[in-house]
Amino acid sequence: MSLHKIFPFLLWLPLTKKTWKDDLIAGITGTIIVIPQAVAFAMIAGLPPIYGFYTAMITPIIAALFGSSYHLISGPTTTGSIVVFAIISKFVTPESDLEAFVSLTILLSFMAGVIKLVMGLAKMGKLVNFVSYTVVIGFSAGAGILIAFKQLKHVFGINVPQGSSFYEIIAYIFSHIKETNLYVLSVAIGTLLIALLIKKIKYISRLNMLFAMILGSVLAVVLGGNLHSIETIGNVPSNLPPFIIPDFNFEDMRMLTSGAITLALIGLVEAVSISRVISLSSHQKLNNNQEFVSQGLTNIISSFFSSYVSSGSFSRSGVNYQAGAKTPLAAIISAIGLLLVVLFFATYASYLAKPAMGGIILLVGYNLIDFKRIKQIIKSSKREFIVLSVTLLGTLFLELETALFLGILISLFFYLEKTSKPNIAIVGKNQDNKFINIIRDATAKECPQLKMIRIDGSIYFGAVDGISKYFTDLYEKNDQKHLLILANGINFIDIAGAEWLSQEVLKWRSRGGGIYFVGLKLISQDVLQKGGFSKIIGEENFFKNKNTAIATIYKNLDKEICLECKVKIYDECS
Repeated sequence: MSLHKIFPFLLWLPLTKKTWKDDLIAGITGTIIVIPQAVAFAMIAGLPPIYGFYTAMITPIIAALFGSSYHLISGPTTTGSIVVFAIISKFVTPESDLEAFVSLTILLSFMAGVIKLVMGLAKMGKLVNFVSYTVVIGFSAGAGILIAFKQLKHVFGINVPQGSSFYEIIAYIFSHIKETNLYVLSVAIGTLLIALLIKKIKYISRLNMLFAMILGSVLAVVLGGNLHSIETIGNVPSNLPPFIIPDFNFEDMRMLTSGAITLALIGLVEAVSISRVISLSSHQKLNNNQEFVSQGLTNIISSFFSSYVSSGSFSRSGVNYQAGAKTPLAAIISAIGLLLVVLFFATYASYLAKPAMGGIILLVGYNLIDFKRIKQIIKSSKREFIVLSVTLLGTLFLELETALFLGILISLFFYLEKTSKPNIAIVGKNQDNKFINIIRDATAKECPQLKMIRIDGSIYFGAVDGISKYFTDLYEKNDQKHLLILANGINFIDIAGAEWLSQEVLKWRSRGGGIYFVGLKLISQDVLQKGGFSKIIGEENFFKNKNTAIATIYKNLDKEICLECKVKIYDECS
């Protein structure tokens, strides 16, 4: 096995000689963004803020070393934090026994990591291929809107209740709009405008978020800061992650198993979906199996350093890419930067204004909405638009994982519905002596004894019913006893399709005719050969080209009908 597969960082490490400046800028920007988020996410999970810092320090480094995405930033997330609290609080609450709550949370992280790692090693990354392009776009847009609206409490200075949903945030802000703190709003809007202005300055455009955060915080101080209720992120602890072995209690592990599976699945879909969203812009080729392995190792190793479950972060990954990151070194710099901040600059970091952070994340949320591709989807397909709408609205009004799975299910439904109705065309020969779909050329004619059709699609269990009805109509409404299938467009045939096909051949043969195939792919013949269906159909009835097939079938036609035929479209007829 190649060392690059075991240690993916060997692929990008040489690139850092040229990209380290870009990665440094992105890393520093990421450090600033993660400080308030780490505190907030830990509190959502029911944990003391310090555990958010532990997770944000350790997990990005491991994920960067073993992941396939160059821009994904792992760490504590909103979804993961909410799910963790929901799982652990069934057994113990932070108020009743904080120590036990923390212990179970770390054990849960370890278990989720093991499940992710096993799925990666078992090459189950292909499962994520069922998350369609449209689902990713819808999820990205929904998440962008959600991230932006979650920041509105910092933008307006309105004390929105913790954990409020999308519509609850809108309703609360609308009903309390008179309570808007104009000083807070000025800082948020000022920071956003500064970021947009700096973005237009060629040589420092990539520093726009970093400068905007700093200048926005300076603006907060100028406007009076705490005197006008402009909140900062507050006290930043200066502890480093301690090495502690999780409590591997069998009874606790049994109790947490179902929760660990749920958490692992949500985390994987979240991480890979975020990677795919960014890769649409970065054009980077991803390895889903490697991402599974990376996320698994990240959760396993970090659990020994007092960290709780992590996954890919939409906001931090978006900031990372938009700040100009070129390699995973940016994620490592971000984590090291947080460690240094906690150790040496905790006092200064505490002055960062929450409205300034809110203004920056508004911009990040906006940039996650791919307006160009959304317009393409709306114009190109009603079905894809439905998938987009369901995923986007589901992201806003349902749980994130529910929205993803709903989008996936609907896109799969439409796919199966489409493949269950293969396109079948009747083929004739036109005046230019070419075989063509008869509805496309009025000069195309058919042989009175040989029906020729083209099937574009697979013959599998989902399509058998539709194809069977078509063939029944052909059999009952046409006088032709022989049927030639142009099979180049048949991608595969499963057991159900092979069984039906062999019975159909026997039915046509019983009235003195037969069914013949031209150009059927070898891979499509696999089940026919292995299942013995080819013998029922007849090996001699498979042809490589139309001319050979027609010449052979012509020998079986009724020559008396041929003598009276006025069509005579084949060379053999003359």
